[in-house]
Amino acid sequence: MTSSKKPDKYYAILEGALKVFAENGFHKSQVSRIAKEAGVADGTIYLYFKKKEDILTSLFQEKLGELVEKFNTGVNEQMSAKEALYKVCEIHFSELEGNVNLAFLTQIELRQSDLELRKEIGLALKRYIILIENILERGKQDGSFRADFDAKLVRLLIFGGMDEVVTSWLISGQKYSLTAQVGPTVNFFIKGIEA
Repeated sequence: MTSSKKPDKYYAILEGALKVFAENGFHKSQVSRIAKEAGVADGTIYLYFKKKEDILTSLFQEKLGELVEKFNTGVNEQMSAKEALYKVCEIHFSELEGNVNLAFLTQIELRQSDLELRKEIGLALKRYIILIENILERGKQDGSFRADFDAKLVRLLIFGGMDEVVTSWLISGQKYSLTAQVGPTVNFFIKGIEA
């Protein structure tokens, strides 16, 4: 979750890092290049981050926090569980389609990071995964979804499915609309779990 207490330079560094990581890959990105992109001195970065890995972790925490806030705003209790799943997928796809650098970072760079870094980033993802699980449980309780599936497993399948759709879109060179894939993606999962 973003905090208004953090200075503008902190966010400028994260935005600069997002662009540099997406263009060059995490391992080939230099802190000096991030500083230049952010419009700050090299040393300024070290006032906020101890090492480059901390920038990546903070970037995921901030961006995923923003995404979860959009889910919490976009999904409400009046929606059916099916509508809520569509909304989560719509927000997920539209946000990444609108920010290709973030899509590259989440889909490509995350997979190339070391295990410890992936674990830290996984903690940032947990709120998102739990949100999907809560929607599934709500659907089970209101009878719109079958009661006999494992919500913890299905939440991972849904997240993994959305993840793969975004990766394929990136690999294709974004030759088609990612948001046009919302209906087919969610319908596939709904068919498997609806009552």
